[in-house]
Amino acid sequence: MQSSLFLGVVIIAFFGMMIWQSKKAKEQQQERKDFRANLQPGTEVITIGQVIGKVVEVDNQYDEIVIDTEGTKMRFALNAIAREYVRPAYVSDDEVDEYGNPLPQNELETSEEAKTTDGASDDAQKPVDADQSVETKND
Repeated sequence: MQSSLFLGVVIIAFFGMMIWQSKKAKEQQQERKDFRANLQPGTEVITIGQVIGKVVEVDNQYDEIVIDTEGTKMRFALNAIAREYVRPAYVSDDEVDEYGNPLPQNELETSEEAKTTDGASDDAQKPVDADQSVETKND
């Protein structure tokens, strides 16, 4: 009796998860369909093949789209558009540690100070004109 009750709960949970996943997939599919239906020229998109470009023309009659990839126009099926492209923010290697985590602000300042005060004076780095004589320091 107890094992059949447990089995019933597991089956109900399984069907509940299936229904929830199906509903979630339908919502995502509808969002993609709405996005593709509302594409306008000038929108920057990325295809499923990772091609990035700006929309030039949308032909809803044939479900095709033309995108400009820096001077080259390419025609794709409308279903090949994955999403709108948003360029990720650039972070300099000096601003992150070896694992890619951002450095605390005080460590950033000390690393910049270390670069500017590396032991060499600023006078030694100045270029000398050909007409000027070079002064040497004798100690």
